[in-house]
Amino acid sequence: MGKIPERAQQIATASVIGAIAGLALFGHRGGKRALLGVLGGAAGLGAVEAAARARQRPDEIPALWARIAMSGALAAPAGWLAGLAGAGTVPVATAAGAAAGALGLRPQKVALGPVVGAAVGLGLAGEQRRRQLPPILRSEPQPGRAAAAGAAAAAAALTVTTFRVASALLFRDPQVSLLASQIPKEDVPFVVPLASRTRYVGTGYVKDLAVTLGGQYTADIADIGIIASLDELAGPGLDPHAVDPLVREFYEHTTRFGLDIVPEWRLWVRPGYLLYRTLLAQPLGQASVPMNQRAAQRGVRSRIDTVTGAPGSPQVIRGWIRSYADTGEPIYVGIYTTYRHEGRGYVSVGFPLPQASFTATLEPRARPGGGLILDSRGETTQSGHYLTYIDPKTSELTVLAVQGFAERLDVYVDDRGDLRAEHAFAVFGIPFLVLHYRMHRKHGLRLQRHQLVGESRDELLE
Repeated sequence: MGKIPERAQQIATASVIGAIAGLALFGHRGGKRALLGVLGGAAGLGAVEAAARARQRPDEIPALWARIAMSGALAAPAGWLAGLAGAGTVPVATAAGAAAGALGLRPQKVALGPVVGAAVGLGLAGEQRRRQLPPILRSEPQPGRAAAAGAAAAAAALTVTTFRVASALLFRDPQVSLLASQIPKEDVPFVVPLASRTRYVGTGYVKDLAVTLGGQYTADIADIGIIASLDELAGPGLDPHAVDPLVREFYEHTTRFGLDIVPEWRLWVRPGYLLYRTLLAQPLGQASVPMNQRAAQRGVRSRIDTVTGAPGSPQVIRGWIRSYADTGEPIYVGIYTTYRHEGRGYVSVGFPLPQASFTATLEPRARPGGGLILDSRGETTQSGHYLTYIDPKTSELTVLAVQGFAERLDVYVDDRGDLRAEHAFAVFGIPFLVLHYRMHRKHGLRLQRHQLVGESRDELLE
């Protein structure tokens, strides 16, 4: 037998989901109606999937109306199971709304979900509202647990569908979009396509990367920067020669500095971040920011490992690794690169994930007083955040643009001559975290700012 075409498999899968949804909605109304529900659900959702796939263009996800229909169908059997366990219409609808809102990620959607669910549940529970709905939503014909499960299935499906429609009307700006699929890395220079081969990234990632790429690994270089030269970032918004020498030194000789971090979290995000850190960041060994000042006071160890001589890779791959000084637990493992596009320089930071990478591409510009700003919301289309899946067989990339995430890094020298940075993050337009950095020289090296200018700067530093 030949291989079944991919589109046929997609339509068949949708038909099965539709049949299960139809059974959940109509199963309590007798054998004949249950059979009609199964057949109608299979035919209906199968037809929706077929129409959506026929209209789908390359590098596009299925149409919104098809995704809404699918999500409603998936909610029906979940609601049926909850109703069979004894949950009422209002709790089921509220829970379905909360789950749909949480999957939307945007804080506004998280808040909207349970509100929509409660409203739908209360409406269905009301006598007058039930009389106005189609028979499927009435529980009178066959009272009992089966009827209650059917009503719960209808409540869940209607809640999720209503929420998805309301979200589409209220939040029109896409927060995640598919940029391209199965393309070579040369087509997306703003992506750092370096993934983790294992489920744990950790502080040994760069060493493992050297083995994978066939390059030479060097650990904890004593005097190196996250970028080779600030001149690589020259462009309309930045004259590197106007940047304060201390700021320039930090980027070109990062390992000369120690870091003190003071995290400032918004209260609303702390419970969610605690869950994320416990369930995802710590087991992954990646992106585990200090939760509070007490955690930050454990101390941060900063080092840069490199890979050189890897075939088909940049001359030097720089991995900036930050970990807690007392335990070595990873905070961040980032691969720092620069590239130029149409007369501008950019900084791209790749955070390896299992078979994927999350990239922050930042556009540089001058900050008053000789400082430097790196912003993911720049003037061009290059800057932004990108989630990339890397095909393990072909190394081709599938790239998603994550418009809902934003960050801005301000690096400057304060009035006392101290080097500082403010790293601000926002999700869906709502600020949620600022990391306050103070950078200080290691080994007690102290030079005045005027000593760091001119041709003798490097000699003085030595």
